[in-house]
Amino acid sequence: MSNRATAFKYGDNVDTDVIIPARYLNTADHKELASHCMEDIDRDFVGKMKAGDIIVGGNNFGCGSSREHAPIAIKAAGVSCVIAKSFARIFYRNSINIGLPILECVEASDGIEAGDEVSVDFNTGLITDHTKKKTYQAQPFPPFIQEIVKANGLLGAIKAK
Repeated sequence: MSNRATAFKYGDNVDTDVIIPARYLNTADHKELASHCMEDIDRDFVGKMKAGDIIVGGNNFGCGSSREHAPIAIKAAGVSCVIAKSFARIFYRNSINIGLPILECVEASDGIEAGDEVSVDFNTGLITDHTKKKTYQAQPFPPFIQEIVKANGLLGAIKAK
């Protein structure tokens, strides 16, 4: 992602029930899930965000249940990347499995504010906050994980081989 995106910022311990409330889990339709993304923490999120925008979280983003619906809702809503200080391990793995780019970077999580224009270079892990004219360095994914994300998830990567 090299295009500038608007940052939506949330705090620590954003759990899967906030990302996609359990009352909407009676559907497997990704667009339907996306229409309720972040609804219980930011009612207007889906209406305000544009495809390509990013989410910035604090510690333990995606904690709670192990359901894959949370990263699916985020990705289907059009979010291009989630940056956080840390991710719940199952959320991290589910995100890679479905091809949702996520980066851990304490400095970016602390420095980026809601509404900042941000771009991310996934090959290098460089995060640029154009609003503040600052850069942050995240650890980029190793090449095999980059391939999974580029293939739109683990199943896409397996089919490509």
